[in-house]
Amino acid sequence: MAPEYGMEGVFSVKSDVYSFGILVLEIISGRRNNSFRGMGNLTNIVGYAWHLWNEDRAIELIDSTIRASCSVRQVQRCIHIALLCVQDRANDRPDMSLVLLMLASLTSNLPMPKRPTFTSQASHEETNTNVNESYSANDMTITWLSGR
Repeated sequence: MAPEYGMEGVFSVKSDVYSFGILVLEIISGRRNNSFRGMGNLTNIVGYAWHLWNEDRAIELIDSTIRASCSVRQVQRCIHIALLCVQDRANDRPDMSLVLLMLASLTSNLPMPKRPTFTSQASHEETNTNVNESYSANDMTITWLSGR
């Protein structure tokens, strides 16, 4: 459940992006989001994935049954994208069209995800966010049209 929905009852398209990120992390790890209770201060898959990512050990998140048959580089990219999708603030999450673009393009650089609030090492100095950040991939331009 997206943080803004759980805390404020606000639902948006960015809530779906959050759910997509959780789903990707569950598929990669072979574990459900709530299976991390009792693992010290890490209470969910986001905290666990961030902990491994931050220590440059994201490969440890990959389920052992698929690790040998997958491209580790591509799976690490998927973990990176999933961490972008599960950022605390809805405005910090990419749109699904951008997620699709990031998944399709192996060459574009990805922005660094911000530390989730509900990890054991969360700090207050990282809560400042720039809502006006923009992302670009020179392969494609996406334009949103809206009627009157």
